[in-house]
Amino acid sequence: MTKDLQFDPATIRELAQILRESDLTEIELVDNDMRVKLVRQVTVAPMAMPVAAAAHAAPSAAPAAAAVPAPAAPAAEVDADHPGAVNSPMVGVAYLSPEPTSAPFVTIGSKVTQGQTLMLIEAMKTYNQIKAPRAGTVTRILVESGMPVEFGEPLMIVE
Repeated sequence: MTKDLQFDPATIRELAQILRESDLTEIELVDNDMRVKLVRQVTVAPMAMPVAAAAHAAPSAAPAAAAVPAPAAPAAEVDADHPGAVNSPMVGVAYLSPEPTSAPFVTIGSKVTQGQTLMLIEAMKTYNQIKAPRAGTVTRILVESGMPVEFGEPLMIVE
């Protein structure tokens, strides 16, 4: 038994407007057998020094200028299926260096070997190494240190 479900475009536009005007990231409307779900992706600006990153810094470390990697390119420009994409295996917070004041693991132009650590992702207070799936050159870094990342999100391009 197939039902012809029809969605009112005006209602969908109104829901989308509510998403844009509010702090909501998703809205779901259910009416009998009909279901409409709208989700918007929110980009969060990275913090200067995340609390979690400060926690893993050496307590006796003297304040120093943090190494500044090249600006990250928006991940929206890169498809997760790009042949050189290194995608996030989990939801968490990305860190490009082992400590806030130390040099990043890699920068744009770095030659990497398979298995080399590219960055860390903190998930549930555990720092997980993200390793290069292949040897190559880092051509793009798509996240910034302290930036939240989603499962499957492109983090870096290694070609």
